[in-house]
Amino acid sequence: MRISEFLSPEALIADLQARDKQAVLREMSAVLSRAHPSLKEDRLVEVLREREKLGSTGIGEGVAIPHGKLPGLTNLVAAFGVSRQGVDFEAIDGKPTHLFFALVAPENSAGVHLKALARISRLFKNPRFRASILDATSAADIHALIVQEDARP
Repeated sequence: MRISEFLSPEALIADLQARDKQAVLREMSAVLSRAHPSLKEDRLVEVLREREKLGSTGIGEGVAIPHGKLPGLTNLVAAFGVSRQGVDFEAIDGKPTHLFFALVAPENSAGVHLKALARISRLFKNPRFRASILDATSAADIHALIVQEDARP
């Protein structure tokens, strides 16, 4: 599975404006609904918020992977955003979060959903890769970096 299969270039935000957790979830949901017009922004926000109630998806090292499952969805979709100033996302290491990878999966897709989460986690464990994303200035550059890193064996 490749991230490029579910992350479209239109679903990237090079400079998130959100300053808190709820605003991040709204902004990520807005870009997802623009990239996938059949998805309703309010419903996406609700799905991501429900998952956050179980515990923060801030995995540390400046990375968060808010995710959830949506009934009626036929395939995995994702959005990616960079917060230059960082947001308190209640990450496990207590540090500000800068890189957000929102993932929404079909309701009955445990295997695909977990594979995607594992793939994203593995990619973003690399400190050089995280730094290159933070140095990139455009959504196109960020998407190219993600695709390039994801293609490595």
